[in-house]
Amino acid sequence: MSKIEIACFNPESAIIAFENGADRIELCDGLSEGGTTPDFETMKKLREKITIPIFVMIRPRGGDFTYSDSEFEQMKNDLVHLKSLQADGFVFGILDGNDEVNVEQNKTLVELAAPLPCTFHRAFDRAASLEESLEKVIECGFTTILTSGQKPNVSDGKENLKKLVELSNGRIEILVGGGLRSSNIEGIRAVTNAGYFHSSAITDGGAFANPDEVAALKSK
Repeated sequence: MSKIEIACFNPESAIIAFENGADRIELCDGLSEGGTTPDFETMKKLREKITIPIFVMIRPRGGDFTYSDSEFEQMKNDLVHLKSLQADGFVFGILDGNDEVNVEQNKTLVELAAPLPCTFHRAFDRAASLEESLEKVIECGFTTILTSGQKPNVSDGKENLKKLVELSNGRIEILVGGGLRSSNIEGIRAVTNAGYFHSSAITDGGAFANPDEVAALKSK
């Protein structure tokens, strides 16, 4: 059975995702920036209401994925704080100045998060090489990569996604996301053979997950 993670940019969406069958929540802030670290208080309150896993975004700002020393310190501090609030896992991704996976910094965060699992987010889609980047992310100790196959969306990236699923060979979960909807999930799954899918389930250009879309994604 395929699983669905819903990207939630506010507490309301997290409750909608939970109540309509999501398997996991990616909690973040900053919808217009593609996801940033959420408010600690939001995590605290949701933890009391939600029993499915909540993976929390660690990203201090929008824009690129190469961070200054002070931004990296903030990422470490935010992760430790959110870990104390009973997050179930973390979502982040750091590249170096050449758009390659920054093994040293990512490893540091993965080790800080232990024993909780970590997802390397769509920074992967900006990284230089598909195969090399996959191996580096595995080397860092991540359990999952969120990706659209290094293309603008999952429909354009489906052949690369298929390749990633094959290359990963069970060593890491390929979480398929980026323009994924209930209208295309069946076709994408048929091509890629992936088992975990990611969507915001926002269908009206607003800020909130659509309960019917969450349920439709899960049913398909």
